[in-house]
Amino acid sequence: MTGMGDDGARGMLEMKEAGATTIAQDEASCVVFGMPQEAIKRGGVDKVLPLDRIAPAVLKLCE
Repeated sequence: MTGMGDDGARGMLEMKEAGATTIAQDEASCVVFGMPQEAIKRGGVDKVLPLDRIAPAVLKLCE
């Protein structure tokens, strides 16, 4: 996820609390790091990855 605000950050935390594996985009590959940063600060993120590594990480979860 990338963007501004905290609505996505709240949702990420709720998903993690419900048992989901959560991934946020790293600062270096974001145009705007606001929402991922907020999700990380709130403890709603399991992994922080560059954009090009997110899809492979999701696919690995499906194995």
